[in-house]
Amino acid sequence: MGFGALGSIEAITEGLGSVGYISTAQISTAVFLAQHLRKPILIEGPAGVGKTDLAQSTARFVGLPLVRMQCYEGLDESKALYEWKYGKQLLYTQILKEQLHHILEGAETLDQSFAKLHSFEDLFFSEAFLEPRPLLRALKEEKGCILLIDEVDKADEEFEAFLLEVLSEYQVTVPELGPVTAAVPPLVMLTSNNTREIGDALKRRCLHLYISFPEAAREQAIVRARVPGISAELLGQLVAFVQGLRAEELKKLPSIAETVDWARTLLLLHAESLEPELVRATLNVLLKFESDIRTVQAKLETLTRKAREG
Repeated sequence: MGFGALGSIEAITEGLGSVGYISTAQISTAVFLAQHLRKPILIEGPAGVGKTDLAQSTARFVGLPLVRMQCYEGLDESKALYEWKYGKQLLYTQILKEQLHHILEGAETLDQSFAKLHSFEDLFFSEAFLEPRPLLRALKEEKGCILLIDEVDKADEEFEAFLLEVLSEYQVTVPELGPVTAAVPPLVMLTSNNTREIGDALKRRCLHLYISFPEAAREQAIVRARVPGISAELLGQLVAFVQGLRAEELKKLPSIAETVDWARTLLLLHAESLEPELVRATLNVLLKFESDIRTVQAKLETLTRKAREG
């Protein structure tokens, strides 16, 4: 299918829906503009709202590879771009040593010997010995790809500056091989959980998209797409309960993925509606900190009743 599937905002919304991602006009517009303006999207928002899932779903929809680069403190160019296969080079060096007599056969002077050996230098720094890392791999995809640069806020500011250079021209230079330019520029999505402020230069280069927790109707649509067979009554109650949790002062608010997991859990347990004891027994699917579970347990009856009443 390829990037041609991103021909209109409506087509993007429909296509994402076909792979289980319930989009909004704002999200679909950002994807449309990113493709047609050749600009990366910087996607910000709380953890668990579907930032990474947007990139994964877009890749499934357009039928192109997803190349993911997970950012972390200390990430540098060599880990993001490429490295040489040193083990393979070492093996070939050993073979070269064993064949040295035959290689130098006929050389009568030191200069002639050096000239023969020099012909092997390019071999050791050729494509056969190159190990592409995510950025270079994305640029080398012949039909294009979705490049996900995940949690860019965890990387250092120096790495941001390097990214800016790569994403401006969709080109990198491997000193031993020369420049590598993308035949089809990737559709780039960067995600951030706002653990630190992203630099102005990178923000200017990108389109900005903020994804917040969904309103109840959209969250119901997401769960319905991911958990077929759930009853309308249970769906409405569980989403109302989760929405109520997000209004509490919790260390970690339940994500959309955790709502989906809880829906699957309740379906597996043959629940027809929310009951306090069932909710109490399955809270660990929604909440990942014991302090949060204790906070919610103290209000469980009230939260469950409100969810049942709608």
